[in-house]
Amino acid sequence: MSDDKPTAPHFGAIIGAGVPRIDGPDKLSGRAHYAADQQPAGLVYGYGVFSTIASGKVSQLSVARARQMPGVIEIFHHGHFPKLYRSPSSFAQGNKVEETRLPFEDERIYYAGQFVALVVADTFENARAAAREVEVSYAEDHALANLDQGVAAHGTRAGRGDHSRGDAAAAFDSAAQRIDVTYRTPVETHNPMEMHASTAWWERDHLTIFDASQGVVMARNALSKIFAIPPERVTVHAPYIGSGFGSKLWTWPHAVATAAAARELGRPVQLVVPRAQMFTTTGHRPETRQRLRLATDGNGKLVSLRHESINTTSFTDQYVETCGSVTKSLYSCPHLTVSHATTQVNRGTPTSMRAPGAAPGLFALESAVDEMAVAVGADPLAFRLDNYAERDESQDLAFSSNHIVEATQRAAERFGWDERSAEIGSMRQGREIVGYGMAACNWEALKRPCDARVSLRADGTALASCATQDIGTGTYTIVAQAVSDLTGLPLERITVELGDSSYPDGPVSGGSWATATTLPAIAKAARVALDEMKRYATGANGAFAGVASDELEVAEGGLRNTDGKQVSFADILGAARYGSADGEAHTEGADAQYSYRSFGAHFVEVRWDPGISHLRVARVVSAIDVGRVINETTARNQVEGAIVMGVGMGLFEATEYDARNGRPVNNDYAEYVVPVHADQPEVDVILLDYPDTRFNEYGARGIGEIGITGLAAAVANAVYHATGKRIRELPITLDKLMDDVPEARTA
Repeated sequence: MSDDKPTAPHFGAIIGAGVPRIDGPDKLSGRAHYAADQQPAGLVYGYGVFSTIASGKVSQLSVARARQMPGVIEIFHHGHFPKLYRSPSSFAQGNKVEETRLPFEDERIYYAGQFVALVVADTFENARAAAREVEVSYAEDHALANLDQGVAAHGTRAGRGDHSRGDAAAAFDSAAQRIDVTYRTPVETHNPMEMHASTAWWERDHLTIFDASQGVVMARNALSKIFAIPPERVTVHAPYIGSGFGSKLWTWPHAVATAAAARELGRPVQLVVPRAQMFTTTGHRPETRQRLRLATDGNGKLVSLRHESINTTSFTDQYVETCGSVTKSLYSCPHLTVSHATTQVNRGTPTSMRAPGAAPGLFALESAVDEMAVAVGADPLAFRLDNYAERDESQDLAFSSNHIVEATQRAAERFGWDERSAEIGSMRQGREIVGYGMAACNWEALKRPCDARVSLRADGTALASCATQDIGTGTYTIVAQAVSDLTGLPLERITVELGDSSYPDGPVSGGSWATATTLPAIAKAARVALDEMKRYATGANGAFAGVASDELEVAEGGLRNTDGKQVSFADILGAARYGSADGEAHTEGADAQYSYRSFGAHFVEVRWDPGISHLRVARVVSAIDVGRVINETTARNQVEGAIVMGVGMGLFEATEYDARNGRPVNNDYAEYVVPVHADQPEVDVILLDYPDTRFNEYGARGIGEIGITGLAAAVANAVYHATGKRIRELPITLDKLMDDVPEARTA
């Protein structure tokens, strides 16, 4: 722990408590309005026309029949659309978009499901019906439908995030034990329950848009660039988000088209992206191919590690899935190389999906580590404990806090790993073969600049505001907890306002940095407000006139002196005839003195019934080291949800494309398989709760991403233990297990 700590909050019982979500009643009652719930006066509805080919160009587009349909107001397309400008798409400038190409920018088709026209009508139903009457003819080109086709056609392009130390090739060639294996992961699609949607209108030259966005400030800045107006003339609202998993981080073409149509028509326009097009035009986790070469010395210590990955990207944008981002630092290894490359295919631009890079990367790495353990004759648990890194060797920095050994040992003990029989297929219960598998999980800890405002009001309440978003993870609640902790006000007297770009600038809600970024800014703003309250209280007409401010302490929504006299905030403000005591604050990101990461381990039990070819994940025990836990309930919910998502990654999820033409073939909830209640394993989550005060004053690191990392590998390793089949390509479908191992057939 750091010896030079910032002034710490009280950290009373409210911090860490599993208090219910303060936004729960609004969501349960229907008072919480999402982007598609907005109904401004004069609202009209848009519906897209989407390409039916994956590569080529529009040769003819006729809207004559569509214009005759009931309620049609306007139809936009390449030949009839206002001039717009591209955003620089810079994260540093705060104007990032994922698909930089503007809607209807040209007649070129880069992927199936691309916007080619937009119908606007008086009702949603009329817009949809008319969109089906827009006639589009194409000059179709050969489509590159998958990674292998892309590599064969035009090779690869260099990515980013590479790292090298030592001489991995030479160390590999001279090592005692070696493995050289390749892993594959498919396209996964986010599929949040709330559809992507935008409702936009203009008042003179000011754009207001309600958008299903995980980053209202980023969206504001991007739209400012696209429409060439100052950022202060754009307001983006996202008070409630029905999850996003990364697909709603950046502005997509539908939001731009909605705002442009609203300006052209002079009335509000709403557009909801259909589920099928959420598979094509709002991002996905890209397909990857990863080659892992590991080597050890005679004592089972890693001496060489090479992780080379290729991922698919679009023809319009370069997206890199940094699969080796964890590989660089999780294990101690003197000779290591990580490289990333991309290949262009006829799909929409990929985007971040929960734990981007690390989720597919740790499937490959932790599967390979398991294979390496088998090669050297070591228990997979013991092999990891012997090789975990004690410092970040990729940066030559100490970790700010690292309890991965304890997390692994505690999870192993709770799981019962010592009862594992190492022999393949030897553990049975009835007709089922039981398999045990494990994997480490890891994610970087990030903290961004943030602004916040806290007001202590004359009615005895407090208001906290920040332009970050609550995407369903509990941000409203933890902000209220922080204010309550510092002011002594109960949660029911605290209002939290988020998801509005006119509020003090807050971070994108992604990358597991929202909590670590937002809470220090909220706390700093609350302290500024409390200092102002003390100045009012000690002024000439104040309740504590003549008392030094440093002699007052905050207690139960008021101030108290050393004699025990206590006066509420409301009474202090009332005596001074002030409406509020206000505080605004700015905080910066983390310094580069340490390497900041979160750590953990998953242990998985699978059951395989070869008689009926049935595979299930029966049990998961995970121990997670994410610093201080702010809300025990929401933190646990985050890990549990990520585990189930990891089960989906391991066993079910894959967006499939026709290899002949690049069209998606399972772009709906009927055929894109995700875990349902019947697939839910027994889940046991251990939260270590070691505050990392080197990272921020609360000691909290992010928890949203880490739970999915490594989970698919733990499932695959358990499947190997049960069946003897090393599945290196996700998902682990039943056809890959049908030819069963001899041990199972003799059961």
